[in-house]
Amino acid sequence: MKLPRSIAGWTIAVFGVLALVMGAVGLLWPEAQLRMLGLEVPQTRAVGDHTGTFLLASSMAAFNMGVYYLLATVTEWRVFYRFTVVFRLVTFTVFTIAVLADIAPDRFFGVAAWEGLGAVATAIGLRLDARRGGVGVAPAVDASGDVGDAGAAPADAVR
Repeated sequence: MKLPRSIAGWTIAVFGVLALVMGAVGLLWPEAQLRMLGLEVPQTRAVGDHTGTFLLASSMAAFNMGVYYLLATVTEWRVFYRFTVVFRLVTFTVFTIAVLADIAPDRFFGVAAWEGLGAVATAIGLRLDARRGGVGVAPAVDASGDVGDAGAAPADAVR
């Protein structure tokens, strides 16, 4: 795998690796995942308790998200980087409200903080990369795939 070529890319790569690892932990050792989140792990579950099913689904989603983030890093997909800033801030807000409303345990605020700090780190990385003259930004490519001049649309704008 290629290493990130920008500061923002490194923030996305770190999140991607951690999402991948935490997703794998949830799939392979769900009790550990619940304990890390400060959630109870009873010896037996009541009929109709679908905690395991929900944990399986969210762990698989985290694993897949880690793969998506790493793919975005390898391709230096800056549109995705900007997209994650907004939605990680939304996630921070929702998770923080869940803790404050006693829907989630206090320890779950760590997940909210991770999302918020990650969003801020990526935003700062994007700004620093732009100030450094677009370090890590792929050269402009036109619709045919040819590398264009410096004044052309950025590669991540071409679909």
